[in-house]
Amino acid sequence: MSSPRACEVSGYTLSRQGDFASASVAQRISDCTECGGTGLLRGTVTENGRAYEVVQPCPRARMVTRAQAFNEAHLPAVHSTASFDTFRPSNAEQARAQQVARDFTLRFPQTRGFILSGPVGTGKTHLLCASLKHLALEAGARVAYVEISLLYAQIRRGFQDGRSGGEIIQPLSQVDVLAIDELGKGRGSAFELDTLDELIARRYNSGRVTLFATNYSLKSPEDRAQRGYLSAENLVDATKESKLLCDRVGDRIYSRLCEMCEFVEFPASTVDQRRTRGLSDRVPNGPPRR
Repeated sequence: MSSPRACEVSGYTLSRQGDFASASVAQRISDCTECGGTGLLRGTVTENGRAYEVVQPCPRARMVTRAQAFNEAHLPAVHSTASFDTFRPSNAEQARAQQVARDFTLRFPQTRGFILSGPVGTGKTHLLCASLKHLALEAGARVAYVEISLLYAQIRRGFQDGRSGGEIIQPLSQVDVLAIDELGKGRGSAFELDTLDELIARRYNSGRVTLFATNYSLKSPEDRAQRGYLSAENLVDATKESKLLCDRVGDRIYSRLCEMCEFVEFPASTVDQRRTRGLSDRVPNGPPRR
């Protein structure tokens, strides 16, 4: 059931359908006066001095197709109305992230994505979803969003149904732009690292663009020296507790991220916007505001 909260964006109605964001086009193709309800327009193109008749989707049919692709991307419902204009940066790096994400969508297609790092509640997922929404609805790109720990859980459930991890990963490896959220989250098990490595390797080898968000620092592996000597038996535990993304995902994946993405890291002091909104919605010593 859709939420009553919805908004109009360039002719699309955006709303919440269960766990995911949903887009729809109010006017039906059958009512289109341009194509007479066929969804197709005829025209001509000239090449080497010769005219050729071509058939292409009418604007309304194109919108319907893009709305369907947006719905298949499975963006989180809570970010159904996320946009670049509604992002409110509180420091220079957040403002840079906003510009990097906006520039990426305007210059698409290109071969390099971006990765956003910062504390929880600082708008990283907002910018991922704003990027994917623009690419799907305005640029007609095939996009997808995945929260990494939920992907691991989905693959584990698939094993019980006789499905392989590769079957679940394959669609994600083929979209034009994939956003992977919460990179580095998890237990760091061999299964998780192998799954992540396979997904990133597929996209890296095929030259497809991937966007990331993480709560772990993007500092280089050289910063490990700051933690001093560790015995072999303590190394695994230290890696699990590390705040460096390179430790959480391993040097192989981190190296590929350096080539695949522009890095943007928010300061550790960046305000948790969710917590700030929650506090502002409450009256001291009273019930929540409505």
